[in-house]
Amino acid sequence: MSDCTHDCSTCGESCADRKNESPFQIKPLREGCRVGKVYGVVSGKGGVGKSMVTSQLAVSVRREGYNVAVLDADITGPSIPKAFGIHGRAMAQGDAIVPVTTATGIQLMSVNLLLEHETDPVIWRGPVIGGVVQQFWGDTLWNDVDYMFVDMPPGTGDVALNVFQTLPVDGVIIVASPQDLVSMVVQKAVKMAQMMHIPIVGLVENMSYIVCPDCGKHINVFGESHVDEVAAKHGLPVLAKCPIDPQLAALSDAGMIETYGGEYLEGAADACEKLLKK
Repeated sequence: MSDCTHDCSTCGESCADRKNESPFQIKPLREGCRVGKVYGVVSGKGGVGKSMVTSQLAVSVRREGYNVAVLDADITGPSIPKAFGIHGRAMAQGDAIVPVTTATGIQLMSVNLLLEHETDPVIWRGPVIGGVVQQFWGDTLWNDVDYMFVDMPPGTGDVALNVFQTLPVDGVIIVASPQDLVSMVVQKAVKMAQMMHIPIVGLVENMSYIVCPDCGKHINVFGESHVDEVAAKHGLPVLAKCPIDPQLAALSDAGMIETYGGEYLEGAADACEKLLKK
């Protein structure tokens, strides 16, 4: 039909392309694979440091002795492998994908690990991107994972919706920055998670301040924080307020984020650990 929406679940027509199954089904893991808790790291917009928070969370939880994985669902803007110093390509084992393992044992899967050149652009439409995310989940040989962090694409569009509906997400961590405009966008992410009936672990404010190297004063580069107000409005905890740290930026650029000594996200890691034990 010319006006087909490709959503067979709401259509009564019997066309040749009709699919009887729901388009939103969680693809099973490969036989022998295990993934415990799955957390999506989300934001209502780009540019707030979501991938940085995802990477630091994975490192913090790994330091507690857990098996950790990162699924990079930001297909058109993947940055996770570079932060961990991974520039090679993922290998295949039969028709499955073997995740790349970082220096400290964190399992990674990202589209950058499949491209011939990591700087090649990914110019795909939403449905194709959603299918790749599902393949990363179901066709990767995840090895006994306790925590998986999914670096979500920015915004509340179709790719984020697809991830929520096709991956078994146990909770989301929402990343914000201090500007008032961002606090409005955070509320969009909060409401999306609520509409999808996915628990919100809490909020992380990134780029909260910078510490003066001379006097130690906290300088609010982007103005006064509004994350406490937003969190209180929705009854959510603030898990961390992370500063702008030139050392973190330098280590990430060098692919050495696992050596960063900052402990700002320990509260967020503890919150995830509590959910794992429930």
